Amino acid sequence: METATVPVSHIGRGNRPPDGEGSLQVQLDPAIKIGTAKVFAVYGKGGIGKSTTSSNLSVAFSKMGKRVLQIGCDPKHDSTFTLTKKLMPTVIDALEAVNFHAEELRVEDFCYTGYNGVMCVEAGGPPAGTGCGGYVVGQTVKLLKEHHLLEDTDVVIFDVLGDVVCGGFAAPLQHADRALIVTANDFDSIFAMNRIVQAIGAKSKNYNVRLGGVIVNRSDATDQVDKFNAVCGLKTMAHFPMLDEIRKSRLMKATLFELEATPAVKAVQDEYMRLAAALWIGGEPLPAIPMKDRDIFDLLGFD
Repeated sequence: METATVPVSHIGRGNRPPDGEGSLQVQLDPAIKIGTAKVFAVYGKGGIGKSTTSSNLSVAFSKMGKRVLQIGCDPKHDSTFTLTKKLMPTVIDALEAVNFHAEELRVEDFCYTGYNGVMCVEAGGPPAGTGCGGYVVGQTVKLLKEHHLLEDTDVVIFDVLGDVVCGGFAAPLQHADRALIVTANDFDSIFAMNRIVQAIGAKSKNYNVRLGGVIVNRSDATDQVDKFNAVCGLKTMAHFPMLDEIRKSRLMKATLFELEATPAVKAVQDEYMRLAAALWIGGEPLPAIPMKDRDIFDLLGFD
């Protein structure tokens, strides 16, 4: 049975058992599946560089000859603007324009082609204080499915808002094969990573998603991340340094693959290509075990 298309404030709940004790997480229609594409959900602390990571990873996959779809899951809808060079209208904008009659929408109303052929969709979000991000994700995937955009896609990347603090923004985990966590070599980023590990563990009880690995961003050292990984059972898959060209690329509305290939930029491009190749090949999921909050202080703090 398909989920009815209704305004974002009207959200039903499915009949699945809770994803973790006390969970009130949004359940998506189990009939709406992405299909054969490899699906990755990118999480991490707010401002850690998830959109930069997602966009450059999308380009890396596209340079491998893969058909890539990037879905931004953030109300500020800026996940794909380095690919499209401007802020694109969101799925919610498109639905509101037709009074939520999804059958009236065309593909070009919500899906745009970005750099090197990457397909770009911005899910958007409900108005502040109303509705749920989980509904938005569900309607986005439903639209893509109805317009057959997922049938010709090899890779789908969900770029998800900030820390996992509610079931709504954990909804992409219901579609993903692997969840990737972007972090930095500092306490706040690692604390957020630990919360995300908890959320992925909860979702894995009912869905196929598993932990794929850690991407260390904006960090010259990795010692604190290494400590956490060793205790929890995580693995660093890629490491991007504190490089000013990365910051400037976003201001230039460009991916790193569009910049002059200085030795430093070329090294980062090569790291993205290596990461994409490793993710495409796949690997064993990481059965990570999150830490207690106080234990993180003891692990990473200084006496």
